[in-house]
Amino acid sequence: MEKVTDIASYIYQRYQKQFGKCIDEMKLHKLLYFTQRESIIQTDEPIFQEEFEAWKYGPVMTGIRRMYKDGSLTKAIPQSITDRYKKIFDVVFDTYASKDSWSLSSITHGEYCWEKARNGIPENENCDRKIDTNDIRWDADRIKIRRLLYKKLMN
Repeated sequence: MEKVTDIASYIYQRYQKQFGKCIDEMKLHKLLYFTQRESIIQTDEPIFQEEFEAWKYGPVMTGIRRMYKDGSLTKAIPQSITDRYKKIFDVVFDTYASKDSWSLSSITHGEYCWEKARNGIPENENCDRKIDTNDIRWDADRIKIRRLLYKKLMN
């Protein structure tokens, strides 16, 4: 497993290179979430151990939030990490990086893991409840099935 700080730094820097501007904080958290989910889809394992909190606009990693605010997501990550997870990163960037942050927030609001963690919390309030990685696995399995069905339809 990798350090979440390395994965967040990679996303932060790749976005800057690919789009020529700094990623906004909300989008960073969403792409980090989709990277975790995509890792489970492709490898059956999470890419990092840390858990998200179920904030009102979707999954948030509070440690990454602090690093974003103080501008410390500029650490170069080992090429071995980039190479090992290239397919995961590429799917996440190809699918989600060009979407606006509010659209990504809407997508995460439809995820079982976020809804389960938010159960009983008013929609306009933040909370510090953790999103269980096994619940992200449930969402990953759902996406995997959709992709298989789509592939069968297209053949």
